[in-house]
Amino acid sequence: MDAGLEEWSVNDVGQTEDRIVSRWREVSADEKSHLRNQFDVILRPLGLQTRLVVVERANSIALFFFCLTLSALLSLRDQWSRQRLRKTIQSLFTFLSGASHEVSVKRLAWPATDYERCLDFLGSVQSK
Repeated sequence: MDAGLEEWSVNDVGQTEDRIVSRWREVSADEKSHLRNQFDVILRPLGLQTRLVVVERANSIALFFFCLTLSALLSLRDQWSRQRLRKTIQSLFTFLSGASHEVSVKRLAWPATDYERCLDFLGSVQSK
């Protein structure tokens, strides 16, 4: 997925994206970090079979999710289509950026082709 920040919700989009990516690497690498518990609480709505694997910056923030099961993928897509995933990502970005107010996501794009490719893969694996 690709997430773009609302310019009005941050002082500097590039600097905020850099901070989010930097803090992501810190928190995700150190399971004993005092921040890790907060991080896990924010991501709990994704379920136990979905993991956010990487957050990278490339003219926006790219999010890579790892779904262990077909039902986890379907749940993630449902959260995306109902805008619940956007709220979770906004909470994560606000936490990682250290902002005192909500960092708003103006765009959370998940191309249908990417979803369909994952659906095909997990469907074929589950049927075996």
